[in-house]
Amino acid sequence: MRPRDAATLILVDRSASPVKVLLGKRHHSHKFMPGKYVFPGGRVEALDRRIAARAALDAPIESRLKRKTQRPSGLMSRALVVAAIRETFEETGLLLGIDRAHAPASVTAEGWAALAKAPMPPRLTGIYFIARALTPPGRPRRFDTRFFTADASAITHRIDGVVGPDTELVELVWLPIAEAKQLDMPPITTVALDELEARVAAGLDRDLPVPYYRMLKHRFVREML
Repeated sequence: MRPRDAATLILVDRSASPVKVLLGKRHHSHKFMPGKYVFPGGRVEALDRRIAARAALDAPIESRLKRKTQRPSGLMSRALVVAAIRETFEETGLLLGIDRAHAPASVTAEGWAALAKAPMPPRLTGIYFIARALTPPGRPRRFDTRFFTADASAITHRIDGVVGPDTELVELVWLPIAEAKQLDMPPITTVALDELEARVAAGLDRDLPVPYYRMLKHRFVREML
């Protein structure tokens, strides 16, 4: 199965020590990772590409997102960041890159679609690319996922009531990284937390190389982008 392009966003609260991250608990009825704690995220949609066509991304991040891809594209690089922002908004009600005056009225697809016609494209600044992971062959669902992070201070708007017992994420938690690692989560989420921890300690430098995790010749490989 060909992996689908996907993106996820790790929100970090560095306003106090220890640093905290935001995770959500998936609904127990989901076929994919039921009950697991994850970062908000999902696959890239056609609308993300439409919105990304008018947006701009920091050159070092766009350059690294193009590496190790069959068809390097600035548009796809920007669409990945837009997808991470959109999925975070849909799943948590927290919005980045768009001021309150131009924020969608709801977290629905219809609400987000209005951005494609809005006079102001999303601002993709303040987003850091920290990891990429390819689901191993043989899995029922495969994703080529890019992990981004942003500081909680970048949140520009929020809609309440998005998370509840019948939604995709039934609970949101802000936890120190060490405590977050104790939750029931997919292995790659733990790996991403390790990468994040190291990068926060290094000051979230955009010029740091980005690890790419995948399986080659039946063994997991970590190479740098």
